[in-house]
Amino acid sequence: MFGISHLGWVHTLGSLPAIPAAVYMFARHGRIVPRSTAGGIYFVSMLIGAVSVFLVAHQAISYGIAVATLVFLLAGYGVGRLPTARRAAAYVETVFLTITAFLLMVPTVSETLRRVPDGHPFVTDLKSPLLLGSQGALFAILIVGLIVQIVYLRKQGKAARIRA
Repeated sequence: MFGISHLGWVHTLGSLPAIPAAVYMFARHGRIVPRSTAGGIYFVSMLIGAVSVFLVAHQAISYGIAVATLVFLLAGYGVGRLPTARRAAAYVETVFLTITAFLLMVPTVSETLRRVPDGHPFVTDLKSPLLLGSQGALFAILIVGLIVQIVYLRKQGKAARIRA
């Protein structure tokens, strides 16, 4: 089905829970919250997805996206555990983990458009306006989302300093 191998299904189904976990955290908290149940689900699913890419990928760019995802994921989850730079940690964590969500959605949208509906996909050419427009929209969402998150974190920080 959809031209996906057995390992491809492991990759797809293993990384799939990251999407609703990210949507939930963005809607509830405005960002990915690593030290939460949804954050744990997101981390494990992203790890499965990023590592399994190396077993199923056919394009060189896939390996680059997987490496970048792993770097941003591990750095995003690790920065909050560092004893120094507490103030900057929330910003770094938020930016890095938002980038991982973007890196998850670019291939998800691309592969979905290139495989669905089965046998007659929406996109057959990598230069398709629909595919390029979808990727451009994801990039715009990333930029706007990062700006909103940073402004929100700044307001939270100012409110915390005023209360202190």
